[in-house]
Amino acid sequence: MKAFLQIILAAAVLSPLAGLGQSSSSYTNFIRQIQYPSGVVRDVSVGKEGSQQSPLSIEPGGALFELWTVKNNPLTNYLLDSQYVGTYVPQATVEIHSEDPYTVIPRTRADRPYWVTMTVSGLLDGEEDPPASKNVHVTLHSQSYGEDGTGEDIDRDDATLRAQGMAYSNGTYNLTFTHRYLPSDNGDSTKIRGEERFSAYSIEDYQAPAEVLSSRYIQIWPIADATITGISQNALYKAKLPTVNIQLNDLYPDTRVYAQVYPGEPQLGVEGTIVEGSALIINHAVPQDRTLTLTEWDDPFLQDGRWTLEVITITPFGKERLGHVTFELDRTIQMNGSVTTVE
Repeated sequence: MKAFLQIILAAAVLSPLAGLGQSSSSYTNFIRQIQYPSGVVRDVSVGKEGSQQSPLSIEPGGALFELWTVKNNPLTNYLLDSQYVGTYVPQATVEIHSEDPYTVIPRTRADRPYWVTMTVSGLLDGEEDPPASKNVHVTLHSQSYGEDGTGEDIDRDDATLRAQGMAYSNGTYNLTFTHRYLPSDNGDSTKIRGEERFSAYSIEDYQAPAEVLSSRYIQIWPIADATITGISQNALYKAKLPTVNIQLNDLYPDTRVYAQVYPGEPQLGVEGTIVEGSALIINHAVPQDRTLTLTEWDDPFLQDGRWTLEVITITPFGKERLGHVTFELDRTIQMNGSVTTVE
């Protein structure tokens, strides 16, 4: 029996990988078929999308199909997907969703939930059916990228097993994850970065080892923060406003950032005046650090009094305030003098 393979490798899948190296890098895609129990391996090149028959007939123990892409410069291999098929092997598909609509690689933030949907089919329950046909092994792994890491060149065999279980019946399983299993390198859970992987495995039997039926991972990125320097809380400024530096750390890959000012005390949700030159758009595959410098920014202040400078970020999770400072502005010039006359 030969399997009919559906290959879906759109250019969008490669876009985050291209960001890891030079823009001139090119990719070669291939499928590897591993036979059980013989262990015979056959590779066949494939295009970006399409379908074709498997190069070898499926043996009694089944076959594992792996979808690989190879970046030519520098030479790097990426395993994109895998599928195990066999005569009585159950099927499972895993999907991961978050509040971020990004479709290339699921991603979310350290404080946000994500959802896993697993669909199992083909499980048997007859007395004569082999044990490997009656259940699916499910695992959850986590792997930190380390401080400032991006996940490039990690060895996923080093991931930590966090939870496991069995699925004994066909159907759809919906799971919600609000807790992060990633370790914090410095004790700050808001700054974790890494991935969590949910996988479904077949059960080992005399013809074949346990193999991945479906596996998906989600990248988890830290919460951004901002530090405002050059202007002091509750300070009084009587002339030109000072130069202000805003240090932005760990901006989410899809982020809009700007500084705004408005009269009075800080209030969440206030629509102020955006400071000219302070708007940033972040559209990257990994978090970014940026520095904003505000100079010659006196124009929005039409009156003296108490004012608030606020740093706002907009991400797929909503609008949030990263930092603020409130100060007094008094640019009124008072002149004291006297007039005398001589009669």
